[in-house]
Order: sequence, then structure tokens, then C-alpha cells
Amino acid sequence: MPMTLFILGAYNGVMQTLYRAGVIHKAAVAGINYYQGLTMHGVINAIVLTTFFAVVFGHVTMSHYLKKEPPGWSYRISMVLMVIGTLIDAILMIMGKAQALYTFYAPLKNSPLFYLGTSLLIVGSWVAFFGWIKMYIDWKKEHPDGKMPIAVLGTFVNFTMWVISSIPVAYESLVLLMPWSAGWTEDINVPLTRMLFWMFGHPLVYFWLLPAYIAFYTILPKISGGKLYSGNAARLAFLLFLILSTPVGVHHQFSEPVMGQGTKLWVSILTYAVSIPSFMTAFTVGASLELAGRKRGARGLFDWMAKLPWFRSEYYLFGYFLCGLILFIFGGLSGIINASYSLNQMVHNTGWVPGHFHMTVAGPVLLVILGMSIYMYSTVSGKPVKFLTMVTLVPYVWMIGVALLSHGLMAGGLMGEPRRTNMGMSYTNPESNLFNSNWIPTATVTMFGGIVMGVAALIYFVSFFATALGKRTRQPVISLPESEELREEKPIPLLHNMKPWIIASIILVMLTYIPSLMNVFKYSTPVPNKFNAESPVNESGNNDKYSQPVTNERAK
Repeated sequence: MPMTLFILGAYNGVMQTLYRAGVIHKAAVAGINYYQGLTMHGVINAIVLTTFFAVVFGHVTMSHYLKKEPPGWSYRISMVLMVIGTLIDAILMIMGKAQALYTFYAPLKNSPLFYLGTSLLIVGSWVAFFGWIKMYIDWKKEHPDGKMPIAVLGTFVNFTMWVISSIPVAYESLVLLMPWSAGWTEDINVPLTRMLFWMFGHPLVYFWLLPAYIAFYTILPKISGGKLYSGNAARLAFLLFLILSTPVGVHHQFSEPVMGQGTKLWVSILTYAVSIPSFMTAFTVGASLELAGRKRGARGLFDWMAKLPWFRSEYYLFGYFLCGLILFIFGGLSGIINASYSLNQMVHNTGWVPGHFHMTVAGPVLLVILGMSIYMYSTVSGKPVKFLTMVTLVPYVWMIGVALLSHGLMAGGLMGEPRRTNMGMSYTNPESNLFNSNWIPTATVTMFGGIVMGVAALIYFVSFFATALGKRTRQPVISLPESEELREEKPIPLLHNMKPWIIASIILVMLTYIPSLMNVFKYSTPVPNKFNAESPVNESGNNDKYSQPVTNERAK
């Protein structure tokens, strides 16, 4: 189901680039307006597809390593909640009743059912996690001296972080936004809702990434022909993500005056720190790949790279992982720029931001999702992958498209090109008074990148659904390529016990968000403004105190 919806998400992604490049000078095409399509693109790709994949990959990972099946109640309830929530949101977005983008920022207003559907999707993923905890407890009783496998640790870290960070957005959706959207309450505190969203929104990035990291550490060395260079380094990287990923969401709010300068400085430091486990991963995975190349006969300083199985269809997963890693190098470096308060002010709300996050979510995240989805479907269904040569080439075509798209967005952003804007009706429309010829070249590069990505996605869809419609030719299994560690390292107790890391994570969250909450309530008040999905006109009219001109007396 999420892969079917991804067709809609990918289509609207290509359409965004056509709007922005000025190929389309209208508000809507085929009954889908720009912001409706942008919402579908963001919600389906960044929330629906990624959450479903994390849960499915978690089921497969836990089952493979623990040799147990998840409790029936957990995966059945989880699937029902996630499917119902997703269908509610999909129907509302198609109907045009949800157009507040994937951030669903107030005072933009979606249908109240959209907030319910999103909450069901999130809660459904929690239920799957609770089932895995039961699995691990049972496994530990049977293996009291066994250490938690790295892939299981990565899964637990990811979903522990996910539960901690999604509680605020569930509260925002169910307690604040849904009653306000339904008309049961009149006022909404906009800075509060944004802060609650970003308590979830930035950890969401790592929720996307950590399944890919699990694959990089536990699958990539195996399919490359090598071994994992250091298991302790892998464990430390995952645990560092647990404590550092959740408190950094405030850097998305550097431009909001309700956030104090001390908080912004603190969050800048944490944001720089969260790059440490990524650098560790780059080293450990790079060393594992070099080992694989040398085992394949490489002798020189760099020729091990040429020995890796780049275009060999029997190792098609390799291309998805490596192309994702290459893109993530640039996604990570551009993300560090966003951590700087002064540089953030220059690129905030420009094309730089989606250029950066497309190299992360459309880089390692989506490529691992695509590669592992067709692999897992093939093994669990007993159906061979169709058009294997095409599947092998998809990640390389996709990587070229993402590189073009992100370069165009980021280069345009450095020249002030705005994000979230239908530029085809203004800045890239020669007939508009707002026409800006400086943004035509960068928007055109973005469009070409989007088209190349669309072609890669189309090739993938043909293969995926041909595989799904094919005949079973072998016994279905739940199995993953499993990398061995290069050497038996001395066990470090702190790397095998999540409890102190969870405590440290909660402490860092409190140190960041208690001052943030105090500032929000000190410097902001609820307002009655609402903006409909059908029209961005302020519903509150001109008769309330928030809409009146500021007189000298009121200013005092």
C-alpha cells in the first residue's frame, strides 16, 4: 500500500519542479493545486512511506536475528491502525481538505480528521515496537548470556527515539490542532504548535536514517564481500543518536523570536555534536568497504574502490546503499551549515533547505527503502525480482537526478530563491511583475533533476509491481544478508545497556525544551486566526483585536 501511494508522492514531486521552473504558470493541473500536491509529496514520502518501511524492516530484522515471530496482537493491531490512519490522510489530501504541507503549521488549517489519521499512523508504529520488546524479553530469557545483535540495538534505538519524539506531535495533533480545526476551540498558540512539531520533526530525520544505518552496518559489508570493521563503533554510533537526535529540533526555529539566544546557542552545539555518529559511520563503513575491496584483490591505495560490485546485478543492493552514502556526504555537510545561527539566517526558507534534505531523505533514506523493499518482498513472497538489470541501474540514475535537483535548489537558495512557493505564477513567469530572470537557470536545473528522478522511479515501479504480480518460484523465507565482525572486540558494558542512554536522552530533552516552553509562554499568546485549505484568506476577519491596525496606544 505505501509503495502504491509512493507513485502519487513521486508524481507530485516531479510536478513541483515543473511549477517552480515556470513550465506551468497555473495554480493547478489535473485538479491538484500546487500546495495540495506539495502536501501529498511531503506526507506520503516523508511520513507514510518511511514509517511503514521502518516498521516492516523492524519486523524482518527482529524475526531474522531473534528467530522468533512478533506477537500476533502487535503486528495485527499495528497494521490496522497504520492502514486506517494512512487511508484517512490520503483521502483528505486527494479531496483537497489537507493542504498545510507535511509540517501542518498552524494557523493553516487541515480537516480535523487529518490530525486523527496522522496520530493513528504514529500510534500504530508504537504498537509494533511494543511487540518487539516482548520478543526480545523472551529471547533474553532463552539466551541470558547473549548480547543484543547490532541490528536489534539499532531498531530499539530508532523506535525509542521515535516514541519519545512523537509524543509531543501526538499531543499537538489530538489536543491542540484537532479541536481547533473542528471549531471546538477558538484560539491556537502558533509558536507552541511549531515547537511541539519540531520536537518530532527533526528526530523524524533520524527515524528515516537509522534503518539505512542498520543496513550499512549489518548488510553492506556482507554484500560487498567484506566484514564489519568495528562492532563497538556501530553500537556507539546508534547510542549517540539516541541522546543527541531529539533535542536539536529548535534549530528549525532559529528565525522565531520566541526562542531565547541561550537556547539557540545550546541547540547549535548539539546540532554540531549529532554529526559525530555520522562521521563515525563514514569511517567504519568506509573501512569495511576497503576491506572488501582488498579481499577482492586490490593492492594500491585507492583501487579497492574499483573492485567493489558496482553494477553486478546479483549484488543489486550494493548500488542502492553506495549511491545513498555518496549523496549523504553532501547532505550531511550542508546540514552542518544549517546548524550555524548566522548562516541559518541566510538560507532559512530558501531553496537551500529542500536541496539539503533531498540529499538525505531522497539519498540514503529512499534508496535503502527502495532496495530493501524489493529485496524483502521478493524473499518473503518467494517471487524472483523482475527486470533485474533495470533494478540494478535505478540507484545510479536516481543519484544523478538528486544531485541535479539539490544543486539547483541550493544554488538558487543562496540567491534568495524561496521554498514552498509556486514560482511559475510569479518569479519564473515572464508575464508577472515579480519575474526574476536570475532564478531561471537554477530552477531549470532543479526541473531536469526532478525529471531524471521521475524516470528512475518509473523504472523501479515497473520492476516492483511486475515482481508483485509474478509467480512464486521458491519457498518464502524471512532472511537478511548478515555481516560478520572483523574481529571479536572486548565487550564494553555501557554499549550493551540502553538504560543510561535513555536517561541521558530524557535529561537533554528537558534541558532544551523546558527553557523553550518557558519562552513560548512568556513571549506568545493564542490567536484566533485560521486559514482554510481551500483559501489562504484569514477567517477571523477584520473585527477582532488581532486584525486591527496597531495604534500608538496599543503599541504602548
